[in-house]
This record gives sequence, C-alpha cells and structure tokens, in this order.
Amino acid sequence: MRRLLYLLPFLLFIGVGVAFYLGFQRDPRDIPSALIDKPAPTFDLPAIPGQPATGGLSSAKLTGDVTLVNVFASWCIPCKAEHPVITRLSREQGVTVFGINYKDKPEDALTWLARNGNPYAAIGADQDGRVSIDWGVYGVPESYLIDRQGRIRFKHVGPLTPKVVEEQLLPMVKHLRQG
Repeated sequence: MRRLLYLLPFLLFIGVGVAFYLGFQRDPRDIPSALIDKPAPTFDLPAIPGQPATGGLSSAKLTGDVTLVNVFASWCIPCKAEHPVITRLSREQGVTVFGINYKDKPEDALTWLARNGNPYAAIGADQDGRVSIDWGVYGVPESYLIDRQGRIRFKHVGPLTPKVVEEQLLPMVKHLRQG
C-alpha cells in the first residue's frame, strides 16, 4: 500500500504529460463549426455609418457566386496582418469578399479602411455583435467561404495567410465554381 502512495504522484505526472502531448498535436485553429454545409444565417446589417455607397450586407447578397465573408475590426491587430491577403484575394485572385465589421466604432472603421484600403464588395456593421454570434464567431478575424447556394463550406479562425489561401481556400473556390 505504501508503494502505491509513492507511485501515485509519478503516475499522475505521466498522465498529465500524456494529456499535454496529445493536446499539442491538435491545431488550435481547427475549431469545429456546426454551420459547415448549412445555409449562412439570415441577417441584414446596415452599412457603416458614413460609408460610401457600397451599402450594407445581408444574407441575400451571399448567393449566385462563391464568396468569402471576413469578420474584422479596426482594433484587431491580426486583422491588419491579414488585410493584404484579403486585398489580394479580392483584387488579384477574383474572389468576391464581403466584410462584417465587428463591434467597431464607425469612425475607427472608416479611418482603418481609408488607411489600409477597402477590398470588400460590401460591409455590414455588426455593432452589437449579434449577427456574428449567429455565425459562430469566436473572435476576429474569422473568414467563411460561401458557395453559390449560400451555404457555408469552409471556416477559418484567425488571420488568413498566403499558405492557407493557396493550399485550402483557392482550391475550394475552384472546386465550388466548377460544381
């Protein structure tokens, strides 16, 4: 019995070590989404107050072509890092990108877009974050690939990188446009 008491801390240490090892094997961005292959949530967001004539964003705009919905905010540091990737997708790679501006002050969002460029075909202002909750947003940035029928086909948590775009997003866009 005494030996068992001496072995117990060692066995606990081994158990915790195995749990950590297995936990670090997972990619933290691989967050499952119950919305994959389901229709995008129904929503109708106004434009950012003072935004040029691109208008707001609604679920009605998400059908007819393969599109990307990017949830961003001016206060989000990773959003600034991914912005050149979003811009390249929109301007050079032929992907229509819509934006959901998450819990942002309108003047900050407009200043951010003026400074960094506006790659979005339309932007909806989600000032209270309720629409983003319907999308299952954990935090910004997050991006969702939408097929022609308005179904969510891919979700990426965190900033899009050139690697993710080249290896995952663009092949899926090509496949969805062929189908």
